[in-house]
Amino acid sequence: MLRAITLAFALSVLPATAFAHSCPSIMAAIDAALPASTLAEADMTKVKELRAKGEQLHASGDHAGSETALNEAKKLLGI
Repeated sequence: MLRAITLAFALSVLPATAFAHSCPSIMAAIDAALPASTLAEADMTKVKELRAKGEQLHASGDHAGSETALNEAKKLLGI
């Protein structure tokens, strides 16, 4: 019985921890796409602001907010 409870708990927690750490990979994707981007200067500024905001939110523990900002930057970059 204890084994089943432990297994159920582990399976419920593992996916959450996997997604909680996706912010750094999104930031890396943005960083990789920036040099080759042909965006207008205003859009590039917006992408950089969103990237910085995402990093700040990630550092403060707001992973949902971070992913929202970072995904918006990715959308502007077309990635």
